[in-house]
Amino acid sequence: MNDYEALFQEITADIPEAKASKMFGVPCIKAPNGKAVAGFHVKYLTVKLDKETEQETLAIDGVEVFNPSGKRPMNGWLQVPIHYADQWSYLAKKAFEYVKTL
Repeated sequence: MNDYEALFQEITADIPEAKASKMFGVPCIKAPNGKAVAGFHVKYLTVKLDKETEQETLAIDGVEVFNPSGKRPMNGWLQVPIHYADQWSYLAKKAFEYVKTL
């Protein structure tokens, strides 16, 4: 496990009601409703955000719409690179608050 995987585990543990899980073979956080909130994919945090937070986050250099296959972007999901790891916890918590309402 690398430092960023450990950070992802810490973020998961720091969100009350969050459940550590796996989705598509990668670590993820799930809300109490069973829906995925965030994941750790390669060297990115992936998060599902509300439209306002999504637009704010897309303005950050290097943040992109999550597109793991390269063919079909995942609507509402962003990938946030490692060099913004200091913002991962904030974004994961914002994603959790949003996804638990869906």
